[in-house]
Amino acid sequence: MFVDRMPVTGHSGAVHRALHALTVAAYLTLVAGVVVAEPPITMPHHPVAAIVLGALYVGSATVGFGRVRRRSGRALHVAFVAAQSLLGYAVFVASGASVGAILLLLVLVSQSALLLPLRGALVVVGLVPFAHLGMEWRAGLREGLGMLAAAAFAAVLTRLIVREQQARQELTRAHEQLREYALQVERLAVAQERNRVARDIHDGLGHSLTVVQMQVKAARAVLGTDPDRADAVLAKAQAQAEEALAEVRRSVGAMREPRPRAPLAEALRELAEQASAAGVPTSLDIAGQARPLLTAAQESLYRAAQEGLTNVRKHARATRAELVLDYTRPAAVRLEVRDDGAGVAAEPAGLPGYGLLGVRERAAHAGGRMSLESAPGCGATLSVEVPG
Repeated sequence: MFVDRMPVTGHSGAVHRALHALTVAAYLTLVAGVVVAEPPITMPHHPVAAIVLGALYVGSATVGFGRVRRRSGRALHVAFVAAQSLLGYAVFVASGASVGAILLLLVLVSQSALLLPLRGALVVVGLVPFAHLGMEWRAGLREGLGMLAAAAFAAVLTRLIVREQQARQELTRAHEQLREYALQVERLAVAQERNRVARDIHDGLGHSLTVVQMQVKAARAVLGTDPDRADAVLAKAQAQAEEALAEVRRSVGAMREPRPRAPLAEALRELAEQASAAGVPTSLDIAGQARPLLTAAQESLYRAAQEGLTNVRKHARATRAELVLDYTRPAAVRLEVRDDGAGVAAEPAGLPGYGLLGVRERAAHAGGRMSLESAPGCGATLSVEVPG
């Protein structure tokens, strides 16, 4: 289906060069028809006038058309087509309805299909057969119908060619945009991977070092009075440090999949035991029937518990903490990290911002959300809910 208006600026230079070549070829055919060959005399003809008028037509159809098409005024385009129609008719009559003159009129049809709206081009197609009005009516009707079919074919073909070239140009632009989008996606993927590694380092290494620090402090506190207990605490600190080293190697390797973990409840129980050994008694409560979760959801809940307990030990000045894993919701699993410490309104100032930000990003990546409820002197509750 044709559009009603085809912008001049959208035409390819190849189309215009082809029309110029056809115009010159049609003119040479005209000259050969009226000078070299003996044309069939269907109308009175004047060879000299046909050659001169044909030369004027060629100049206008090449140079004139090239200038007109670069201007956007519709009135100018209509005036050009009207002038060319009159000149083409004069050539047609002067040449005695020669083949060359017919070809020149078909060039005019193609140019009108480029310059005018669809309705205007159809008017030109409909007027072309009337060039045969001076002929005997049977011959004129036969030639006119043939001319009408040829003109319609030329107009349709021109429009189709231009539409195809415009589609190619749009496809080229689309490919360029896709390349740009691909580069943007690549840069975004790199940035997301860096953020993921940063979260892993903060959540894993930060948590482990905090536990080690608290365990070393606890060991030093009882080293003089209870060496056996101090040795046991230091052994746990060593094991935690070894786990932290493995975590660093995993993060530096930038593996795209989280490392395999124990079942979530078991992993949370280990975190509670580590927090208790570091000096903050921590319990784990599980509500509802445990069920399998997607890796991203399980990782999000585990990291939330890890970060929450790290903040409890570092900032809350709490005497106890609690992990609550809630499976009672039909389509979601909720984890809460509660403490009875001093309470915070937001992530503590002065930190680089990877803690709760990382928890929030992980929850969002898993399709969930994070919230923090706290009041001064009333402790804090970090909640993460993910689909599952």
